Amino acid sequence: MSYLEYNVKTVPTGIRKVLYVNWPLVLLLTAVASAGFLMLYSVAGGNLDRWAEPQMKRFGVGLALMFIVGFVPIWFWRNMAALAYLISLTLLLVVEFFGHVGMGAQRWINLGFMMLQPSELMKISIVMLLAAYYDWLDVKKVSRPLWVLAPAVMILLPVGLVLTQPDLGTAIQVSFGGAIVMFAAGVSWIYFAVVIAAGVGLVTVVLTSRGTPWQLLHDYQFRRIDTFLDPSADPLGAGYHISQAKIALGSGGWAGKGFMQGTQSRLNFLPEKHTDFIFTTLAEEFGFVGAFSLLMLYALIIGFCLASAINNKDRFSALLTIGIAGTFFLFFAVNMSMVMGLVPVVGVPLPLVSYGGSAMMVLMVAFGLVQSAHIHKPR
Repeated sequence: MSYLEYNVKTVPTGIRKVLYVNWPLVLLLTAVASAGFLMLYSVAGGNLDRWAEPQMKRFGVGLALMFIVGFVPIWFWRNMAALAYLISLTLLLVVEFFGHVGMGAQRWINLGFMMLQPSELMKISIVMLLAAYYDWLDVKKVSRPLWVLAPAVMILLPVGLVLTQPDLGTAIQVSFGGAIVMFAAGVSWIYFAVVIAAGVGLVTVVLTSRGTPWQLLHDYQFRRIDTFLDPSADPLGAGYHISQAKIALGSGGWAGKGFMQGTQSRLNFLPEKHTDFIFTTLAEEFGFVGAFSLLMLYALIIGFCLASAINNKDRFSALLTIGIAGTFFLFFAVNMSMVMGLVPVVGVPLPLVSYGGSAMMVLMVAFGLVQSAHIHKPR
C-alpha cells in the first residue's frame, strides 16, 4: 500500500468516497453538456429561456443524481438489476396500451411534470441485468447454448416492444448494448457471427416485403431507407432534411462561420435543430475544429470508462462499466453518422447536447452507476 493510499483510507468514509470519485469523467461530462447549452442558446436565436435554461436545470438535477447513485455501494445496484429490468419492461407494456402519441409514435408516458420514455430506461436496465447475470454465471458456462439463450430472450423481449412503438433506433441501441455485455463477458464469437448472418438475411426479407400484404416496416421507415440511399432523388421532399444537414456540415469549413452565425439553423432550414440535428449546427458554426473537439470529448469519456473497467477486479462492475460505455458510444456514433448521411435517419439524439429530458436523466444515472463501480472497486 502506498503512502497516499494509506492516508486516503484513514479519512472518514464519506470524504473518502468524494476523493475516489472519477473527477476527470465529471469534468468531461460537464464540458460536453456546456457545449450543448451553447448550441441550444444559438439555435433559439439568443433566447436562453426556450431550450438552454431548461437543459441547464436538467443537467444540474442529473449531476446530483449521478453523485447520489455513485455514492451508493455497487452491490446494491447488482441486487437491483433484475427489479430495474422488470420495471422498465412493465413501463414498456404500459406505453403499449396507454402511451402518449407524438409525431406518429407512441413512446412516452405523460407524468404531468415530464414525458417519460421507458425505452431510455431499458438501455441501462438491460446492461445492469446482463452484467449481474454474467457475474452470477460460472465462467465455464458462458458460451453453452442454454446459458446464451437466456440473455438472448432478455434482450429480445424489450426490443420487440420498442419496435412496436415504433422506434427502430432505440431497438438497435438496446440490442447492441446487450450484445456488448455478452461479448465482454466472453460469449463465443460464433454466436455473433450467426446473429450477423441472420441479420443480413432479415434485412433481405424486410426489403423484399415492401409493397406486399406482409410488409415488415412502416412506409415512413422505407422512405428513410430511400432517402439514405439517394437523398438527391427528392431534395424538396423526403431527402430535404439530410440534404440541408449536409449543406450545414459542409458550409462550416475548417473553423466555422462563428457562434450564432449559422445560416442553416438561423433561417430554419435545418430540421429538429435542437434535438436530432443539433450536431450540424455545431459543425456549421464551429467547423471541423468544433466538431472534432466534441468528438474528442466523447472519446475521452469512453476512454476513462474503459480504463476504470480494466482496473476493476469486480466482474459485475467491469461489465456494467463496459456496457454503459458501449451504449454511450452508440448514442453519439449513430447520431453523427445519421446527420452525415452514413446511416438512415433513426431519430437518435446527441448525448448531453440535444434537448431532451428522459435521455439526459437516464444518461446521468448511467454515469452514476459508472461512478459507483469506480468508487467502490476493490482497493
